[in-house]
Amino acid sequence: MVSELDARPRARAGHPPAYIYPSSPSPSAVRVESTSTPPVLISTHQPTHGPPTSTHRTPRRELLPPDPNRMPGTVPLPLGLDTAGLQVPWYFRCPISLELMHDPVTVATGQTYDRASIESWVATGNTTCPVTRAPLADFTLIPNHTLRRLIQEWCVAHRSLGVERIPTPKQPADPDLIRSLISQGPVLPALRKLRALARESDKNRLVMATHETRAALVEMAFGSSEEVEAEAMAVLAMVGMGEVEAVEVVGREERVARLGKLLGGQTTTLESKVNAAAVVEAAAAASGMETRAVLGAADGIMEGLVALVEEKANPRAVRVGIRGLFVLCLAKENRPRAVAAGAAASLARRVAEGSSAGEPERALAAVERLCRTEGGRDAVVAGAGGGAAAVRALVRAMSGRSAEHAAGALVAVVGGSESLQVEAVRAGAMSQLLMMVQGGCSERAKRKAQHLLKLLRSAWPAGDSIANSDDFLQPY
Repeated sequence: MVSELDARPRARAGHPPAYIYPSSPSPSAVRVESTSTPPVLISTHQPTHGPPTSTHRTPRRELLPPDPNRMPGTVPLPLGLDTAGLQVPWYFRCPISLELMHDPVTVATGQTYDRASIESWVATGNTTCPVTRAPLADFTLIPNHTLRRLIQEWCVAHRSLGVERIPTPKQPADPDLIRSLISQGPVLPALRKLRALARESDKNRLVMATHETRAALVEMAFGSSEEVEAEAMAVLAMVGMGEVEAVEVVGREERVARLGKLLGGQTTTLESKVNAAAVVEAAAAASGMETRAVLGAADGIMEGLVALVEEKANPRAVRVGIRGLFVLCLAKENRPRAVAAGAAASLARRVAEGSSAGEPERALAAVERLCRTEGGRDAVVAGAGGGAAAVRALVRAMSGRSAEHAAGALVAVVGGSESLQVEAVRAGAMSQLLMMVQGGCSERAKRKAQHLLKLLRSAWPAGDSIANSDDFLQPY
């Protein structure tokens, strides 16, 4: 028998309701089981992800018995499971991603989407409903609990086929709760609750990223007791800062000095140092060059960030240290200070070891800038373990989004050394550079690659066929 949920009646003039099932394997044919006529096949010519719209009776040579295990309007399950032809109902799939919804939400137009998909749609600047194309006057997302429970029940029913039950999603924190906790002031239980909420999900951090919340956290992170200060700093590190809050931090000397003391202190815990570094990075990223110069000139900040980059056992510390050095080195005034603090050597060491904690692009961008600073090139070569090691590391990094910065740093490293130019050719730099010139890199990256090709041309063996090819002689 087919339950009411598993079959939708389709009434036609002069005929009783018919229950529609998808055919196998063609998506353009479905079976119809009528209460008064034998099963026949009809052609729908409808998209697999939409509801049935119209049917046309067509004869078939073979009539297959209806499959009661399939639901109407179903489509293949795009999961890496041994599902043996299992079909996912179209109304369980997100209209944007066409995948099984894990957190269905309804928008103002009445359409239901997976939360991650519709949030990404809106975040990219779209202001219309993807299905109806109607303007979204209200961006409120209402959880569709009924549909989510139906999806969970469907997953449980097909557990034997390898389908895992989708978890019940945690809803974002209530803004009223956030305001209530903030209004309590520098109270440890309230700050610990805020920290737990911020750590729980990105959604909660977005809810908390208001000026009211961040301004209150800035006030509590400076000038309170050590425990309150540590908790508030931890929350602020996760929530981030806007330009207004960054000015509130950098505009007061005692607050900048406090950050330097936390980063450079001998008795400061590693967690407190990481949180202070995250606040420095957030403040520098949200402000201009003058603010970055002020932060870079403060005692203890640059040295503290370099020390975090050396914390191999703590990936978060390495990641925050790299991000902090990158954003501070955007200001030219900070680059000599960074070289003096050991940033060039530490970053080059992380690049050479391939242990940049998921931040290779920022690490190489900082290395490129520091290579153009007095003493920076020698520090990079020493940090990487010598000129040949530095060249090989930079050639390896010349792929993907990091290629531009690796090429720029390589120009500085091999520019005054013929032996290092030969080493770069041996390491395979030529093929990487030709790929950059002929590929889809940015114009700035192509200019760097062209300059490096000219520089390395004299180091290429004269008898090699590539050296005499048009691509090599005229790379642009």
